[in-house]
Amino acid sequence: MKLAAPVLLSLIVVPAPACHNAAPPAPAPIEVQVTPVIQRDVPLVSEWIGTLDGSVNADIRPKVEGYVLRQLYKEGQVVRAGSPLFEIDPREFQAALERAQGAVGQAEAALAKASKDVERFTPLAAERAVSQEELDDARAAERNSQAALASARAAAEQAALNLAWTKVTSPIDGVVGIAKTQVGDLVNTQAVMTTVSTVNPIRVTYGISEREYLRYAERINRGGHGTLVDGAALELILDDGSVYPQRGRVVLADREIDSGTGTMTIRGLFPNPQRILRPGEYAKVRAALEVQPGALLVPQRAVMELQGGYRVAIVGADSRAEIRSVEAGARFGDLWVVEKGLKAGEQVIVTGLQYIRAGSALRVTVSTSQPGVGPAFPGKAS
Repeated sequence: MKLAAPVLLSLIVVPAPACHNAAPPAPAPIEVQVTPVIQRDVPLVSEWIGTLDGSVNADIRPKVEGYVLRQLYKEGQVVRAGSPLFEIDPREFQAALERAQGAVGQAEAALAKASKDVERFTPLAAERAVSQEELDDARAAERNSQAALASARAAAEQAALNLAWTKVTSPIDGVVGIAKTQVGDLVNTQAVMTTVSTVNPIRVTYGISEREYLRYAERINRGGHGTLVDGAALELILDDGSVYPQRGRVVLADREIDSGTGTMTIRGLFPNPQRILRPGEYAKVRAALEVQPGALLVPQRAVMELQGGYRVAIVGADSRAEIRSVEAGARFGDLWVVEKGLKAGEQVIVTGLQYIRAGSALRVTVSTSQPGVGPAFPGKAS
């Protein structure tokens, strides 16, 4: 019995499990949408920081000295040329006018007497009833009376002007500012009582660098008008990033390059019928001054930014993804100019970029949302 156990154990065969590792299935192709690289001429847009100011700014100063009696306008309102703004106490000037008018009456009476004397002495001198000297004296007195009357009338006109100037009016159409003098203040001809600004059109002022001036000097100086690029159209981007709907135009370039800043001052005008723009605002000014022929364009959403560089994914051989480093240029609408790294007609991927790696298998469909090439300016601030 003791010998049977080893024999039985030797007959037991334990089968070993099979050790075969099955290969994992190939990953399914990633579904992506693509669009071709577009080639077309695009304008090159330059941008500057500008400040807005009224096209005309009138500091309102009184023409006469006196106490402010009334303020006749509401601060911030729109006024027309000739609208009354302040009234200065007119009593002193009314009295001066009445005195001047009295002097005119006296001069008229003196002239009338002198004329009668000449009229009476003329025939008497012919009959030698009076001397020629007396007639000459009468004629001289008449001339003196005429001069005195002219002087009195001029003084009366000046007094009337002074009285009229006690009503301080706006010389221009525009928006009137906050009053700097109050009722009861004693003002003189040096006092600024308020300011009126014409804001339609409104003026924008910005500076171009000396290099930019040299680049466009021929256009600036064409015809001697100093209008950059023959009145180039301007676009204004406001502080909230919105684009002002009205286009402006360049009206002048300054005579000099500022030695302190190295810039030349440019001024433009923008229509402002709703008075949305106000003096003192800062805004970006853009202008399309040149055209880049045959530029390669891709949608901005196709461009990936990584560590200061730019990449795009394209459909390569065998419908597999290829990652390209590109050199991005100016933005144009919702497109981006690619300076280097792509060719016209290549298919760039615009969806599913977060799932793609170099060599990823792709299932490609053409995007039905075609990128817009837009007008001369992008529709949104970049």
